[in-house]
Amino acid sequence: MTPTFTDITPKQFKFSGEKSHPIVVNFQGGTVTSDAGLSLIAEIDRKLEITSKFAQCFQDYRQPNRVDHSVESLIKQRIYGLVMGYEDLNDHEELRHDPMFALAVLKTIGIEDEPAILAGKSTLNRLEHCPEEIEQGVDSRYHKIGHSRSEIESLFVKIFLESYAKEPRQIILDLDVTDDLVHGNQEQVFFNTYYGGYCYAPLYIFCGKHLLASKLRPSNVDPAFGALSELQRVIKQIRQQWKNVEILVRGDSAYSRDDIMRWCESQPGLDYVFGLAQNSRLIGMTTTTQNRASLEFEQKLSTVVSFLETVFQPDEQLPSLAEDLIDNSIWYKSLDYQTRESWSRSRRVVCKVEYGTKGAKIRFVVTSLATNKVPLSQLYKQKYCQRGEMENRFKEQQLELFSDRTSTHTFAGNQLRLWFSSVAYVLMNALRQKCLAKTELQNATVGTIRTKLLKLGALITISTRRILIAITSSCPYKHIFATAHRRLKMLPNTA
Repeated sequence: MTPTFTDITPKQFKFSGEKSHPIVVNFQGGTVTSDAGLSLIAEIDRKLEITSKFAQCFQDYRQPNRVDHSVESLIKQRIYGLVMGYEDLNDHEELRHDPMFALAVLKTIGIEDEPAILAGKSTLNRLEHCPEEIEQGVDSRYHKIGHSRSEIESLFVKIFLESYAKEPRQIILDLDVTDDLVHGNQEQVFFNTYYGGYCYAPLYIFCGKHLLASKLRPSNVDPAFGALSELQRVIKQIRQQWKNVEILVRGDSAYSRDDIMRWCESQPGLDYVFGLAQNSRLIGMTTTTQNRASLEFEQKLSTVVSFLETVFQPDEQLPSLAEDLIDNSIWYKSLDYQTRESWSRSRRVVCKVEYGTKGAKIRFVVTSLATNKVPLSQLYKQKYCQRGEMENRFKEQQLELFSDRTSTHTFAGNQLRLWFSSVAYVLMNALRQKCLAKTELQNATVGTIRTKLLKLGALITISTRRILIAITSSCPYKHIFATAHRRLKMLPNTA
């Protein structure tokens, strides 16, 4: 006999307060949600059809008469959960009863006795435990949902291309690797001495804030492993639609490889700028520049010390005080350089020498950009150093959209989780660029947007005429919400 559950929760809770105004707390507030801002995400998703296009990359071999939740519904629920900060599949055991999520995935609500309106964790888990080959789904007993890797990979580039109204004059592609620490016996996990732990090493390609590729890789491979093939795939798809756009590829010294640079040099309208590790030959070629930077710094220091001696009494501390008042001397030089073995030809290397109180700091980049096209200082500061912004995209992916939640056993399942997180990022970035431009959240991170605009408390009232989501009157960002809604209404449907 199945035991019955009796709710013994007290009807109200009293707290100490003013004598004339006792504080009473109860659980009789009605249907309340903390995710009212999900309505913005669901609306922009309906306009741009991001999750719908992603769902088209999946194959469903389940028997239709036994299916309660379509693949598209499962994907929407999973990605919306990541957007709203629910990283674990276990969270959906509670979210399946949330009316806000039901509205977002276009489920009918209003029946009070309905035990579950969305998919639970076990059903959602079938997305990730997919067959390694699509053809296996037909005969497999348990793995009934498969996906096409090539279609998913091309989808990110397709969404990027559709985000532009017309072909731009130039785009910059950033590629880099980050670490994804794991704590289990996942497939293809290895110890990496650089990152100091067992991890994956996913490769990303971004264009500004647009994500174009996220490829999971084991951490025992070369940092540049797979970079050339991913570049070729992404750029080929871009060229099919944008014939004349100028493309600049940039990355750190891990990508200054002859095969990558040689391929870039063979493509019209494609340039590169990569970091270059220093060596004794390169340092020797900058001796004259180092001397000039040192002489300039010493002259500036001497001038300031002489001035201070006219104001203050001569003291041993005046030179150290003067050092705080002057900037470091920075010199640039263009070199013609070729490695002894690894490069097939000589290439242009730009050297930056910064001389200060701690001596000289020397950095190198290798580029295909001509000297008359970009000045030396602009090449280093504006073309190369701006790639550091990509680190913020990594933080958004890992810390705020949980791309490091690669805890399923199979490598293919973890790659799919990485794609789920990537689609969630694409959705949030679309909201940021299309609805939050020229607001105080236009440059906000995903986590900040979620906290200020999406995690809103609201009372949901269901009637025969409408469904009312009444957000708290004290919301401090209601004006931004109104701006985002107005711009959403102006977006055309892509359907």
